[in-house]
Amino acid sequence: MKGIAFLFFLTAVLCVSIGMGWGIQMSASQDHSLYGAHAHLNLVGWATMGLFGLYYAVTPQAAQGVLPKIHYALALSGVVLMVIGIVMVLTERSEMPVVIGSFLTIGSMLVFLYTVFRHGIGRAA
Repeated sequence: MKGIAFLFFLTAVLCVSIGMGWGIQMSASQDHSLYGAHAHLNLVGWATMGLFGLYYAVTPQAAQGVLPKIHYALALSGVVLMVIGIVMVLTERSEMPVVIGSFLTIGSMLVFLYTVFRHGIGRAA
């Protein structure tokens, strides 16, 4: 069965694929004005989501229950709103999506902090 670790990894790979394509587009057009959004898509979307997935794969007891699903929902909505929000800020539109996305992202990290504290890392002894 494909569980929460798979969802985090799949999301991470989708984010980095989009991020790489975006980076190529920026390079080809020589327009790097949205580099901040591109960087956050790669860092939060690829690196952070991938690490969350790795953790849940290595620590399967932490992947059980509703909390990992809440964690995924917070992380996914956070990265999407953060990246869209950074684009909006850089193009001089609303700041609200990046603010909401940032709070969702830190909420996701606090859920992860609790999860790591509660379950440690690795399989239960």
